[in-house]
Amino acid sequence: MSVGEPPRSGTPPAAPAKFRRIRSSRAFDEIAGQIREELAQGRLRVGQRLPSERAMSEQFGVSRNTLREALRSLEHAGLIQLHKGAHGGAFITEGGGRAITSGLMDMYHLGSVQPEELTEARIWLESVIVRQACRRATKADIEALNRNIEETRAAASAGNFALRAEKNIEFHRILARMTRNPIMVIVMNGVLDVLRHFISKIGNYDNAFVLPSRVRFVKHLTAGDADAAVAEMELCLKRLQRSYLSRIEQEPKAKKRTVRA
Repeated sequence: MSVGEPPRSGTPPAAPAKFRRIRSSRAFDEIAGQIREELAQGRLRVGQRLPSERAMSEQFGVSRNTLREALRSLEHAGLIQLHKGAHGGAFITEGGGRAITSGLMDMYHLGSVQPEELTEARIWLESVIVRQACRRATKADIEALNRNIEETRAAASAGNFALRAEKNIEFHRILARMTRNPIMVIVMNGVLDVLRHFISKIGNYDNAFVLPSRVRFVKHLTAGDADAAVAEMELCLKRLQRSYLSRIEQEPKAKKRTVRA
């Protein structure tokens, strides 16, 4: 089942969920909690469709508006997908770490996560990921990395900053997938999504050193030399970190000069 599509016709019907009438003043929180509990108990499974809005609102003893508020919160958390139409409804989804990404993004916007901490955490995570990627890399993985390098080079040559930045981020997503560990993929994707937002805000910058570093990195990874691969990646990321943070420091100075002018 692909993300964004209702389950295929072969999906088994939802198990009989044991919902209780709501007595809390924050009814939508309790509804979401009960649905999470049904998932934990195995009475609801990925791909299954929840009962209709009418049936659930009667079981919970709440209005449809309250029920919809609870369902939307579960959708934002990545636990269900809501589909309209005759074959629509609320379906339990496989999830994809959307809640982690949303949480990290909120923390960044609120200032709980600073750029220094974001880029530092990225370096730490990347070192762990690179070691596992070296151990588990396949020929197809290496080809995907080399293909990404060529696509990044083409974007840089065309002066397409947005595409260049996206391809650079994708390189690290590929590495995360190479660990074959869904938790590492989810956590790294969350960090990278916030980093992508951060990079888009600081704008274009010189990173001519990145592609040569990537070529050396893939050479080490292909040879299975984890220490050399980690060292190359850390060197590149720390140089990028200095570049990012220096641009942030320059912004207030530029604004002051503009005001004085």
